[in-house]
Amino acid sequence: MLSSLRRQINVKDLFPTRWSFIIFISYMGLFINQGLLVTGSKTATHSYNYNTIVVVLLTEFTKLVAALTIYRQTHSFNQMRTDIMNNRTVLLLYFIPSALYCLYNNLAFINLSSYDPTTYFLLLQFRVVVTGVIFQFLFHKRLTRLQWISLLLLTSGCIIKQFEHSSLSIKIPLLKSNSTLSNLKDNSISKNSSIINIQLIWILVQVFCSCFAGVYNEYLLKSDRTIQVDVMLQNAFMYIDSILCNTLLLLYFDYQQPNLSAIDKFSNTLKLITSGKENLILLIIINNAAVGIVTSLFLKSMTSILKTFASALELLFTSILAWIIFSIPVSIYTFIAIFIVSFAVYLYSINPVVNLPKNIMLNNEINSPNDNNGGANSKHVNVEIEQGRRVNV
Repeated sequence: MLSSLRRQINVKDLFPTRWSFIIFISYMGLFINQGLLVTGSKTATHSYNYNTIVVVLLTEFTKLVAALTIYRQTHSFNQMRTDIMNNRTVLLLYFIPSALYCLYNNLAFINLSSYDPTTYFLLLQFRVVVTGVIFQFLFHKRLTRLQWISLLLLTSGCIIKQFEHSSLSIKIPLLKSNSTLSNLKDNSISKNSSIINIQLIWILVQVFCSCFAGVYNEYLLKSDRTIQVDVMLQNAFMYIDSILCNTLLLLYFDYQQPNLSAIDKFSNTLKLITSGKENLILLIIINNAAVGIVTSLFLKSMTSILKTFASALELLFTSILAWIIFSIPVSIYTFIAIFIVSFAVYLYSINPVVNLPKNIMLNNEINSPNDNNGGANSKHVNVEIEQGRRVNV
């Protein structure tokens, strides 16, 4: 039975490198922690007493420092300067995922002000189907029937949870001036039986940003244009672009503190951090910076579809921790939704999508010539490389 299960779930496909499993666990843990930290920083009126755009901006600065520090461990300053000059086009290519991640990170604060962490992570799983479509288009990979069934099952679990959230006939206070992307003049939004509401729309926008940015970022990490560029230097490029995008957002689209200048907003947030009054802000920045670094390592060795299912596994742990820390009950809808999502994860694990970087695939071919399926593996590697050559943005 164990051997049969082992044949069904190919652990090597799920975690193709030595550090893949560690990165996988770190990715889940950091994301769970991020949702709980942001929820813990909310006020009684479901708002924040700090500027969320400034927090995202400080996070990007932290990521940039971390990426350059790691990069400099193996590269001299002159080599770094040469690499930057030789790969200027890569800096421009990263503007697309950077802008999308900028929206994603800021929408996370808006959506976590409206939803509890478990519901938030459940609804974010809408991205699985969208990711599958984008993944198939960019990497020319046809998903199997079993994979599509797992994606649709996972989405149905999200719909069940959203139905519960939308059917509650209560009014929840929303932040009047804490909207990053629009000025929400009403202090509350009535939640009726309609599944579609403004909160779900913001979730869907965040889903799109997550899907396209994740898959496009994976394409850049594994494409011919960037395959020779150190992953941490690529991270630095993206964080520079993200800093520019968040600065523009802070200057022209911030309605949280409309009467303050960008310098005052920045200064006030720094004072909250240094004064020790809001210790969670610093933890949010550090944790989110770690998420960015780990995510890039995740995408380097695994696929963004596996990334979405890693997020699905967060649901169980998030619901338990939210119940323990914030006394958020686990309803029957939540239980059913988590069960469906977990079953979808099992279906996916039977036949995962694999899209390794070319250097890893070639190493697998060289190191495993005598495997029972050696011929098939060699053919698989050649197909992977050929497909990679045909990918164009």
